[in-house]
Amino acid sequence: MNGYMGKILRVDLSTEKIDEKDLKRKDVRDFIGGSGLGAKFLYELTGPETDPLGEDNVIIFMTGPLTGTKAFSSDRFEVITKSPLTGIYAESDCGGRWGSTLKRSGYDGIIIRGKAKRPVYLWIHNRVVEIRSAAGIWGLDTFQAQAKLKKKNPQAEVACIGPAGERLVKYAAIVTSGVDARVTGRAGCGAVMGAKKLKAIVVSGDRQFSISDQLGLDRFFKKYAKNMVEASQGLRFAGTSGGVPRAEIKGDLPIKNYSERRFKYASKISGQEMARTILKKRYYCGRCVIGCGRIIEIEKGPYKTDGVIGGPEYETIGMMGSNLLIHDIKAIAKFNELCNRYGMDTISTGSVLAMVMECYERGLVSKKDLDGIDLIWGNSKAVITMINKIGRREGVGKLLGEGTKRIAEKIGSYAGEFALHVKGLETPAHDPRALLGLALEYATSNRGACHLQAFSFTHEYDGTAPEMGFRDPIERFETNRKPELVMKFQHLMSMIDSLHCCKFIIFFGVSLNPLVKALELVTGLNINKKEFLRIGERIFNLKRLYNIRCGITRKDDVLPHRLLMQKRGSGKFEDKLATLGAMLDEYYKLRDWDEIGVPRARKIKELGLTTYVRKSEQLRRMVR
Repeated sequence: MNGYMGKILRVDLSTEKIDEKDLKRKDVRDFIGGSGLGAKFLYELTGPETDPLGEDNVIIFMTGPLTGTKAFSSDRFEVITKSPLTGIYAESDCGGRWGSTLKRSGYDGIIIRGKAKRPVYLWIHNRVVEIRSAAGIWGLDTFQAQAKLKKKNPQAEVACIGPAGERLVKYAAIVTSGVDARVTGRAGCGAVMGAKKLKAIVVSGDRQFSISDQLGLDRFFKKYAKNMVEASQGLRFAGTSGGVPRAEIKGDLPIKNYSERRFKYASKISGQEMARTILKKRYYCGRCVIGCGRIIEIEKGPYKTDGVIGGPEYETIGMMGSNLLIHDIKAIAKFNELCNRYGMDTISTGSVLAMVMECYERGLVSKKDLDGIDLIWGNSKAVITMINKIGRREGVGKLLGEGTKRIAEKIGSYAGEFALHVKGLETPAHDPRALLGLALEYATSNRGACHLQAFSFTHEYDGTAPEMGFRDPIERFETNRKPELVMKFQHLMSMIDSLHCCKFIIFFGVSLNPLVKALELVTGLNINKKEFLRIGERIFNLKRLYNIRCGITRKDDVLPHRLLMQKRGSGKFEDKLATLGAMLDEYYKLRDWDEIGVPRARKIKELGLTTYVRKSEQLRRMVR
């Protein structure tokens, strides 16, 4: 099959059985790869009875047909599992160079189940697979562990967990690319690896896969690469955090746990400030022509780094900067470094700390409850202490490693008012009171609060999307056509996550038509635009069916009260509140879901998902 190795590696850590599964042509046609195939495998191998931290859960690493080709920043992979943070479908996407190296090792993906008797890591080279002892690296942070493993094999790429994953922090991450730190951050995939006693996966190889039309792909890439380079100058110079000042003006930036509207220090924590002070060079993921990654160094002072390391992106700066009322870019860079070393999601970490700061401010927790730490707004020293406690699961860090939903349940009283999450996943650094379509994105994302599963909010910044049927700018404070916008972009992003390439390409002229063409050039599959988006719809609905088996319905397609019901500003800086109920009604109608958010029988049949419903007694009863 062009674009594929044709093999999925299967590893059972309990029995140490290792075998291979042939990739089926029908599965490729129906689900493409990456997120799509991962969702299919997860649906078949786990269910509502599966303990996310138990032996029966699986963790799946998947590439796509574009991974490792010249197409559009395509050195990416997806991790799919059942989340220990949310208890539902989880996926997390990552760049760097690990994805293409896994593919060159001979596999399109890996399915891992079971639990090792002792800490281990997987070693894979040209379809030779070994389960090796991790005794010498268990306990090391991600930078240390990767350096030690790379020393044995400099050509290898490593994906590993840090102490947070080992200690089952519910939002633990998986880290690649050494000190440059590309991260699968969301939903606790690192904790699943930790529960399986799996420290790392080391991949290397030089196997090749065929391309249907290599000359055509080369010409195609050159056609778009020049425009991408020219159009991405701002992103190259300032990175994703170059958008911090604009986000603050628009009301998109989280401030003091999403309770305030203005942050006068936005420019001091921006990508422009980083470029002026601590930036050393740019980081390029494999096959990337943009280079939005930040490589920084702090040469002296309390936040000194050990040489050059990866710098913070927009989400980290929003959640651990303005959200905590911290305006020192060097302090935020240190928070980022610590989270990367421990292997923790900076979004969830920032949300947890903001919540606890507010609970402390309002008297719901005491200084004694916080191990004597004065966790007040803007206290960088206290934040560093808390990150260390969470990463090591020490003292109050045991509770804080559980995520905002469980923290609120433990504190009790009205602490839930300050827990900013959807379905248990903490909200990222974008405020839906500034972009009303984002409210619907958060509410309906299959992994919980997520701005990337539709990525349509970017088109509420006065953007257009002619190929998707939106030729005129989409006003951010209007709800008209927002359900259609979110739905269509959920299908498109499902395909991007399955192909697998970077979503930033949509800013630089690569949208629906070029993606359809790229898939054809790589695989030879004759798929038109309508079928392309229909596959994305199939993938999105299968993830929804997985969640429905886990008990998710309309009752869960909601926002935190603060984001849904509380305004932050007035006058020139007034923000709006989304009419989520009305948008959900229209969204469900467009999707052909019933009034509680269950896909109807005719839609399931239309998408070819009837077999998956038949496998679940619960779904058979719910689908009408």
